[in-house]
Amino acid sequence: MKRIPKHIGIIPDGNRRWAEQNGLKKEGGYAYGLEPGVRLLRAAQDQGIQEITYYGFTVDNCKRPKEQVTAFSKACVEAVKMIERENVKLYVIGNTSSPSFPMELLPYAEREHSSGFEKGIIKVNFLVNYGWEWDMKNGWASNEIPRIDMVIRWGGMCRLSGFLPIQTVYSDFYSIKELWPDFQEKQFLDALEWYQKQDITLGG
Repeated sequence: MKRIPKHIGIIPDGNRRWAEQNGLKKEGGYAYGLEPGVRLLRAAQDQGIQEITYYGFTVDNCKRPKEQVTAFSKACVEAVKMIERENVKLYVIGNTSSPSFPMELLPYAEREHSSGFEKGIIKVNFLVNYGWEWDMKNGWASNEIPRIDMVIRWGGMCRLSGFLPIQTVYSDFYSIKELWPDFQEKQFLDALEWYQKQDITLGG
């Protein structure tokens, strides 16, 4: 590919709908989104992507039933630990002062973690208990995260849902109708092919 986005935002939506379609309770779908996240990360590394930001869960998501909050919080903890085993520099960002932030992830929010490998390393940001209002009121706590070139959202929706509003100001947005647990690498590669055809002017 001629032009690869340096930084991609990932909104892994559709876990609850996938669970219902597969005869599970809504909270049962989050665990099935873990392995797709690692497969996407590896595909991104193969394509030379320099940075990925995953949308874990938001402050608003915590208004859902307790069993769902517990399930997606646990899934985020497991996801971070799985990603840490890859060749990455990992940083977790979110409202750590809230009881909704998983205590297990506090060390990852204090400093960037590295797997120790350097060749082909990719930076991964993981948004946990993130809220755009929290971000704004804390002097844009996400200011270390650079501009995002492209946002990919699974689940068919065409909205950012509060995903890093400053960094996405000029992002190209690609929606995939398939639900996140049904992730296939081809979906990601099709998104990158689509990006090649966009007129990237950044307002110029």
